[in-house]
Amino acid sequence: MRVVMIWCVVSVTLLLAQYHATIHPITPYTKKRMIEGNTWTQGCPVSIASLRYVEVSYWDFEGRSQQGELIVHRAVAQDIVEIFRDLYHAKYPIRKMRLVSDYKGSDYRSIEADNTSAFNCRTVAGTTKWSKHAYGRAIDINPLENPYISRTGKISHKRSLRYRTRKHHANTPEDRAMILPKDTITTLFIAHGWKWGGAWRTIKDYQHFSKK
Repeated sequence: MRVVMIWCVVSVTLLLAQYHATIHPITPYTKKRMIEGNTWTQGCPVSIASLRYVEVSYWDFEGRSQQGELIVHRAVAQDIVEIFRDLYHAKYPIRKMRLVSDYKGSDYRSIEADNTSAFNCRTVAGTTKWSKHAYGRAIDINPLENPYISRTGKISHKRSLRYRTRKHHANTPEDRAMILPKDTITTLFIAHGWKWGGAWRTIKDYQHFSKK
């Protein structure tokens, strides 16, 4: 009997640890979250009908399997499902994955929470130009470990200062979350036709991947 019980526990654990992903049109409930969370309004450069609500499995920094949520353009939704499937199998760690609506549309607050996110109807900081996030064609991953560094070398988030030097040093979740040129995560996105902000010349946006 004990052997049977152990087998059942192992089977349930393996089942719970399997990768799971779904793609859905934006429901009235999700649209309400987006509007009340200041991430979408009339006048945004992409319609609600062009966006998709995507759920994917990921491993958190404590080694637990979680379900995360993203909103992306329908044209890249399948890319996201496939990339995060491979990241899940590679055990790439992600701190958390919530809609920016949970942070009232504040990119700064989402980054402070080390939140991985995608769609947010906003302009590029300091400009009137729409960000690729406003089209649902960009994603920021583990932003504290992968900071935006300005032309002058400024990093806006204090907890990101330690990640200015881009080199893996230890087998910790924080270290493995860093995105470097030849890492699995980078090669996966590039293989699907995405561009990486860490390869930009004048500024560095290590958290950022986008696709035209």
